[in-house]
Amino acid sequence: MEIIQTVQPALPYVQIILSVLLVAGILLQQRGSSLGGAFGGDNFSSAFHKRRGAELFLFQFSIGIAILFVIATFLNVLV
Repeated sequence: MEIIQTVQPALPYVQIILSVLLVAGILLQQRGSSLGGAFGGDNFSSAFHKRRGAELFLFQFSIGIAILFVIATFLNVLV
């Protein structure tokens, strides 16, 4: 219980940092559609896209930050 009481004052700041990182990670991810999709063209190859490199890192980073954000929120609610 002492650990939770020492972490409690920092939880709102941790949530703010995690929320900014989560928004940045989501906004940096690329969409699967190309420019042709904006003008009505079909691009069937974009439906079957495998994440690689930086795109895979951003995807996993966003999932990890979201999980940490949910944990921090539950801790803030419980305390």
